[in-house]
Amino acid sequence: MKQFLSCLSLAVSVAFSGAAFAGELEDANALFEKKDYAGALKLYTKLANAGNPQAQQQLGQMYWYGEAGAVDEAKAKELFEKSAAKGNKVAADSLVIMQQRGERRAEIDYWIKGYDGADLQSGEYRCPSPRIPAVSKVNDEIERVNKAVTGWQDCYNKMVTNLNEQSPLTKRIPADIAKLMNKQETEASTAYLEQVRQNIAEGAKVNSKMVLADFAAWRSATEAFVDQHNSVVNKAKQ
Repeated sequence: MKQFLSCLSLAVSVAFSGAAFAGELEDANALFEKKDYAGALKLYTKLANAGNPQAQQQLGQMYWYGEAGAVDEAKAKELFEKSAAKGNKVAADSLVIMQQRGERRAEIDYWIKGYDGADLQSGEYRCPSPRIPAVSKVNDEIERVNKAVTGWQDCYNKMVTNLNEQSPLTKRIPADIAKLMNKQETEASTAYLEQVRQNIAEGAKVNSKMVLADFAAWRSATEAFVDQHNSVVNKAKQ
């Protein structure tokens, strides 16, 4: 009889322990959803140390994405391995992603520090400055300059429109690469690509001002020459 009562007491104790862990896990999840990362970290750590696979997986995610402080992939991997060993599929999937990150490191780095936006300024979006002389004195050249500047303006407007449509440039990151990035890498790529966009926009703006200034000077000089030429011709006819 004593043995039976002892076993019953142990079973009840285990049941209460499981219920307590479940309640704390719910509390930790709620804190995480509220972005109370410090509070969630404390509870997840307690539960993970007690062997809870869900807490280990969630804690691993926090270390992976930097929500537990600095990104710590080694710690995240350790927690994922413990959780996956107990059958947690999310943790197992995370380990696969971590392996893929290693295999595709160069592609991740490309969007953090390698992409230069050349494709946004090439092909139909490459707009070389038209050759504009100081003044034109014959109709053929006047027509050529006007046509060249009009073509450049069309190209410039198309390039600017495309640049705006492609912004933010993080949209250009392939989806399979974006999902491999951790929080710090995502933030780094966002800042880097925005700087690339600004550099392209500023370069185009400076170039357009120079072209338009040259065109305005050419037009003024050419109109003055034409007026003077026509005046001489008209006087000669009188």
